Parts: sequence; structure tokens; C-alpha cells
Amino acid sequence: MLSKQKTFTLGMQHVLAMYAGAVVVPLIIGGALKLTPEQMAYLIAADLFTCGIATLLQVFSNRFFGIGLPVVLGCTFTAVGPIIGIGLSSNLATVYGSIIIAGLIVLLIAPLFGKLLKYFPTVVQGSVVTIIGLSLIPVALNNAAGGTGAPDFGQPRNLLLALGTLLVILFVNRFFTGFMRAISVLIGLVAGTAVAYLMGMVSFAPVADASWVNIVQPFYFGTPEFSVGAILTMVLVCIISMVESTGVYFALGKITDREIGERDVVKGLRAEGIAITLGGIFNAFPYTAYSQNVGLVSLTGTKSRNVIIAAGGILVVLGLLPKLAALTTVIPSAVLGGAMIVMFGMVVAYGIKILSDVDFSRNENLLIIATSLAVGLGSAAVPQVFDLLPTTAKVFVQNGIVTGALTAILLNLFLNVRREKEVARRPQPVA
Repeated sequence: MLSKQKTFTLGMQHVLAMYAGAVVVPLIIGGALKLTPEQMAYLIAADLFTCGIATLLQVFSNRFFGIGLPVVLGCTFTAVGPIIGIGLSSNLATVYGSIIIAGLIVLLIAPLFGKLLKYFPTVVQGSVVTIIGLSLIPVALNNAAGGTGAPDFGQPRNLLLALGTLLVILFVNRFFTGFMRAISVLIGLVAGTAVAYLMGMVSFAPVADASWVNIVQPFYFGTPEFSVGAILTMVLVCIISMVESTGVYFALGKITDREIGERDVVKGLRAEGIAITLGGIFNAFPYTAYSQNVGLVSLTGTKSRNVIIAAGGILVVLGLLPKLAALTTVIPSAVLGGAMIVMFGMVVAYGIKILSDVDFSRNENLLIIATSLAVGLGSAAVPQVFDLLPTTAKVFVQNGIVTGALTAILLNLFLNVRREKEVARRPQPVA
């Protein structure tokens, strides 16, 4: 049984692991839509607050919603482009109207999505989880180099910071056990940030400028407005998130030795639909299960739901206290990148572990794995090959997780399910 202090520390580690993604999304969207500093501060605070609520909705499992796994929810990157597009062509009220409706639709179609679980046998599950991890590796390396678009991108000092952070995490895992090993990522982040401070790469100005208290309020940017085109776009974004989250559920199920069934997936997606709707009400974003936290659960071996409850509580508090939230933003991108390398790598490793249960003597399984990984990784690494397609199509095909998952599902139907049916129809030899 973990003490309260250890539970809080492990929860903070989960928060720091997902924090960059949670903050980058409002920064990108706010910058593109030219929001005022006051509006930007609200957007970040509302996002953190709703991340916490969304996470708690998932972990507090009941008969209607919540999968009860150690999963952390954060804003989906898939929504960034569509939100900016809708915001520029109309206004933020239309953005949040579309998010509210999309969340309600996710809530309603969750049972239908759960029926698709039979199309996720082990070969598909393992392929999807592996694709999730592989598609995130470029994100880790971009951060290790200083962050995409940074003026010092690729500078040796960034690469050394990332390497140093990674080595600290590996060192702690090699020479320590128990709680120290469980917080290896947190130790790496703190050590990396301390070194970066000595190198003059850390500024506490955002902490000084941030206010002490911020009250998240519904409809901060005005009464929601509704547009059919905007709603359809946001529904597509949320369907993509549902595919990603299902892959995360399978990965966490394997890590925690829990069999994930149709009812579990439905409850998890219902919680996600509620979280998305709350994101629209509080003027935040659509939410999805974060893969980096899967890697953290795997790396630390800590599977307690109390840790995730602590993480959700911390996020809610950070959303109400901007000065504390700003304190966590001083971690340099290179330091986060070093930690991400091992966390995202662990997601890949668990995908491979799932695939170890697949019958590799069957050529059909080899084709499913090979083709889905190639399509998924290719879509994630070179999304520009689809630039000439219609916008609606690009939302799908430029997401490697979606293209890889659909490829695995369709090939399994074609190569395995159809073959099994053909074999079943053949007349059996008479003894």
C-alpha cells in the first residue's frame, strides 16, 4: 500500500509526463487565433482543469462510464488543425459548439463502437499498440532537439540535455529498486532541469507573470454556435481519438493483466464522450487517452488507480492556480524529449510483447503486421504525401494510428476471418 506522499509523487510524475502535450495544444491554437494574453492564460488553465476532470471520470469506474484503468486523458493533437480552421473561418463559439455536439455523439455511439471489439484480435491489438508507440518516436526526438520551430533546434546542448536525462532514468532503473525506481522519470526531469538552469536555459519569468487564482467558467468565449460542417469535422476528429483510445485500453489491459472486454471499452469511450462535452462547455478541447502515460505505467510498474486519482487532482488544482501551473512549464523541451524516448519506446515494447502471442508460422499474420506497420508509420512520418486530398480525407489518412489500425482490421477480415469461414464451409472428409 502506497503512502499518501508516495502516491502524490507518482501522480506528479504522471502530470509532468503529459504536461507538455497538455500545454502545447492551447499555445498553438491560441497563437494561431491571435488570442490576448488573458485569453491564453484562461485557455491553458481551462485545459488543465478539464484534463483533471476527464482523467477522474475514467478512473472512477461505475456501471455506466469509466474504464477503471490507470489512464490519463489529455487534449488530442488531432483536433489542433480543425479547431484553428473553424476558428479562423467562423469564431470560437462555433468551435465549442461543435466540440459539445461531438462529445454527445461519442457518448451515444460508444456501444456501437464496442461491437467492433471482435475485429481486434491479438494480431490487430499488437499492431495498433506498436504503431502508437512508433508514431510517437518522432515527437520525442523533436523535443530532444529543442522542440519543433525552436531557434536552437538541434544544438548540441539540447541533445546533451536529452541524453543526460535519458541516462539518469536508465541509471536509476539499473541501480535502485522500489519507490526510487518508480519515480525514475521524475528524477530524470528534475536533474535535467537543474542542469539546464545552470546552463542558463531555464527562465522563471512565466511563473512571476502568472496569476495566483483562476476560476474556470462555462462558455468563457460566448454562447456556443452550431454549424453542420464544423460538427461533422469535429466528429471525425473524435472518431480518430476513439480508435487511439481503444489501442491505449488494450495496452494498459496487458500491462495490468486485465482482460479488456466490450463493456470496458464502451464505458471508457462513454467517459471520453463526457470529457469532450465538458471540454466544449469549459472552452477547452476534445480529450483522448495519452500514450506517454502508458509508457510510464510500464516503466515504473506502478498500476495503482490511486496514483492516477492523484494525477487528476493535481491537474484540477493546477487549472485553478496558474502560478503553480506555470512552474511546471520551466522544464526545457530537450529534457522532456529525453524522458519521452524511453516512455514512448516502452509503448513499442509492449506492442511487441502483445505480438509475441501471435502465431508467426502463419503467413497471413505476418502480412497483417508488416502492412499495417508500414502504412501506419509511413502516414505518420510522411503525412505530406496526402496534401492534395480533400480536407476531410486528410484528417483520417494523415494520422498513422488510424491508417495503421484500419489496415490491420481490414487485412485481418480479409486474410484470417474470411479464410476461417472458407475452411468451415468445406466438406469434411468422411472417416
